[in-house]
Amino acid sequence: MTWLAAAPSVLASFMASAVECVEALTIVLAVGVVRGWRPALLGAVAGMAVLAGLVLALGPSLAAVPLPVLQVVVGTLLSMFGLRWLQKAVLRAAGIVALRDEAAAYASTSEALRAGAIAQRRFDGVAFLASFKAVVLEGVEVVFIVVAIGAHGRLLVPASLGATLALLVVIGLGVALHRPLGRVPENTLKFAVGVMLSAFGTFWVGEGIGLRWPGGDAAILVLMAVMLAIALALVVVCRRARQMRVRSPGATAAHAIAKRPRMWRRVGSEVAGLFVDDGWLAIGILIWTIGAWIAVAHEANSTALCMLFAIGGPLLLAATAWRRARG
Repeated sequence: MTWLAAAPSVLASFMASAVECVEALTIVLAVGVVRGWRPALLGAVAGMAVLAGLVLALGPSLAAVPLPVLQVVVGTLLSMFGLRWLQKAVLRAAGIVALRDEAAAYASTSEALRAGAIAQRRFDGVAFLASFKAVVLEGVEVVFIVVAIGAHGRLLVPASLGATLALLVVIGLGVALHRPLGRVPENTLKFAVGVMLSAFGTFWVGEGIGLRWPGGDAAILVLMAVMLAIALALVVVCRRARQMRVRSPGATAAHAIAKRPRMWRRVGSEVAGLFVDDGWLAIGILIWTIGAWIAVAHEANSTALCMLFAIGGPLLLAATAWRRARG
């Protein structure tokens, strides 16, 4: 293992974990201030124990999976996570989706906890469960990202190290400040993490289906640069689409009414939201991967085929971000 191979895994894991840790910290702080620190901290520790158990259970089991299959599965998973985060970061930067406000989240959580407070209770189960749920829900994505990053090249230890460092940094800041980390540039972190995970995913899927990337591992840097350039351009395009939508409020309102989801769709979205929150994007990634796999199986590997496969992710990002910006 070299730093060239391990450093990107540590950095991607650190940044992804930092985003989720900040969100979990907001809720844990609110629980601790309103309902008491003992149940809040116990719930947080229990949640982290569950997440650590998932990493330990899932990580070693992947060693028995054949490498090409592992590359395709892990790469597809990372592409879904990365393009999802990047799409959301683009829409937030364009002003279409509201930026997350940690101070507002802290205030609303505190108010809800105060409404259900019970005086003189020896152990507050509600506070414990609120803290536990926050840590587990915010950490599930991190677990899958850490396992996915660590599975390729047996880098589970560096990926786990990145997540642990992020946890320690966020906890340290929370203890020192005793308030939500509202000034953390969360959307910027999600933007960077989305670029990195998308590039890693594209590269590993390509290797799994039989592509031979020009330049070897250095192709990941090129994929990151392409993804970043297209995402930044999309911010401008989506901002203009938003301005056009604002100029025609009647059409926008009618469209919103037509798109009102039914109950079964809302329930399905909550379950699927742990992994994907844009069905068209997820379906596009699967079709893109399967189509490339078939193409490689029937044609000789070439640089042109690598380039065609590499632009699939950015095109999917552009199409789905534009659809949401217009809708």
